Amino acid sequence: MQTETWNDDVTVLYVTATSFPAGILAAHQQLHALIPFSTKRKYFGVSRPEDGNIVYRAAAEQLSDDEATHLKLDTLVLKKGHYAVLMVHDYMKDLPAIGKAFNVLLEQPGLDPQGYCVEWYLNDKDVKCMIRLEE
Repeated sequence: MQTETWNDDVTVLYVTATSFPAGILAAHQQLHALIPFSTKRKYFGVSRPEDGNIVYRAAAEQLSDDEATHLKLDTLVLKKGHYAVLMVHDYMKDLPAIGKAFNVLLEQPGLDPQGYCVEWYLNDKDVKCMIRLEE
């Protein structure tokens, strides 16, 4: 496991999955229909327990302040700070590897109790699985 530091907050636009894990793919498809892929933007999966259920959001980095209003999407902020990180390579060949990576990360001490499980999709093969650490 590695750690990584984010020096800036990242505001993301998101589509909430109707269920977890079954609704994840549909949420990403809906997001990409609204926000076509661009190398100028970061793409994420963001999840955490809320009211007893895991809520999953397919997300994309907001590039302008009026984007959320124009696209009629909600936003959230991925906070700057230190993150525990595990890489998953060729994730499409082994989708359960993402869940396994988060199971390992969730065992780490010092996690931010208000943080998210963040999947940062670097390209069509590699994803960084990350959880923010407490200050």
